[in-house]
This record gives sequence, C-alpha cells and structure tokens, in this order.
Amino acid sequence: MTTAPPRGTPHGLRDFYEDPAVPVASGTPRSLRQARMLAAALGPATAGVRTVLDIGCGDGTAAATAAPVLAGHRIVGVDWSQDALGRARARIPYAVRGELTDGGLPFGAACADAVLFSEVVEHLVDPDAALDEIHRILRPGGHLMLSTPNLAAWYNRALLLAGVQPVFSEVSLRAVHGRPGSQVVGHLRLCTARALREFVAASGFEVVALRGAPFHGVPRPLRPLDRLACRVPSMASILLLHARRT
Repeated sequence: MTTAPPRGTPHGLRDFYEDPAVPVASGTPRSLRQARMLAAALGPATAGVRTVLDIGCGDGTAAATAAPVLAGHRIVGVDWSQDALGRARARIPYAVRGELTDGGLPFGAACADAVLFSEVVEHLVDPDAALDEIHRILRPGGHLMLSTPNLAAWYNRALLLAGVQPVFSEVSLRAVHGRPGSQVVGHLRLCTARALREFVAASGFEVVALRGAPFHGVPRPLRPLDRLACRVPSMASILLLHARRT
C-alpha cells in the first residue's frame, strides 16, 4: 500500500514508493479478515449502499479481495502512486489519486461510510495528520478498518531477546540489515496493540475491536503457530483494528 510522503520528504523516499518493484499488496488472509469485519459492521447492501474508501489501495489486490465480501457496496481505491493506480484500475472499478498531505484527500467532509487503511500507517512520517484527514472524510459513526504489522508479534519478541532486529522494521531503504528477510518495504514506524489502541482513540475514534491476522511471509513450517497466535491479538503478526468516528 502506498501513500504520499509529506512535502519536504527527501526525493529518495518518493522515488522509493514509485518504484514498480516495491511491494504494494499484502496477504489475502489479512484482506479477507478485514473485509469480513467491515461487512459485519456495514450490514448487507440491501439495507443501503455504503461508500468504502480504500486509502493506500496499492495495486488494488486488497480491494478486489474484499469486493465479493462487501458485495453491493461501493469501493473506491485511493493512492498516491501513479504506478500503483495504473495496476489498481485493472482490478477495481474506481481508483483515484489522492494524498493524505499536501491539501488532503479529494473528498468532502463526512462523505464516506467506511475507510480501509491497510498497511499504510507504518509508512507515514505524520500519522497524526493522516488520522485527522480520515476523521474529516468519515461521517459520524463511520467505520475505520486499520491494519498494521505488530511490533510485538510472537517471533519479534524472541528475535529481540536474541539481539536480532525485529521483522517489519527497517534501518535503510537500500537493503535489509540485521533482520530476517530480504525485501525492503519502507516501514518508518511500528506499534504494539496497546499503542495502536491509544493512538486511534486519541485521534477522535472509538475503538470497537482489535483482532489478529497471520503474515504471509512467515516460513511455511511456522504458519500453524502464526495462525494460533491470532487468538491473542497482542502477539499476532498483523493487527486489525475496527474503530468508529465519534
């Protein structure tokens, strides 16, 4: 998922997010879990078509995965990267360019019933401004479905005890240093379940639920353990948070 770096960000970071080789999609299990949470909150489209904005939609994979679960509702993908949007338009009917900074998103106040904010917040220099903008475009009582990697995932706890850099964390945009994996993904900040709850609540939202989801990059032999950890969100690989705009 990509979203614009704030004005004044070094060109290296902007170039990084426009590089077609940079991953812009997350795993299907996370997308399905998040979509099912939102579908339960919105109800069927027969009760009224709702507008769902997928902010930081990347190549549209997550929105396309969610579409059958949210059948009848209107899903609009939003991203800063022109390259990602070009790919998203091949997967979803609506995809528009928008930024969380530099004047905000191209939507009026209280225009959306729900926002999907999937694996975006960890890429942001100013997450406070991003949550303020999402609060602006959501109608009162509207739903925020936010997902982000968990700093305190079960394996990160073990890695830190061994003096190893946690998974999902970055020290460079050029190469991976000191942690498992080989792919640079541009994460600037990570949070625990407790920190995520407090941050979202402080931004004008009521936290409804926090659940866990597996990480598609976990080695196959460890995936059963990763799925088991989802039962305790504070130890899960991915945090799925549902909040309502107050």
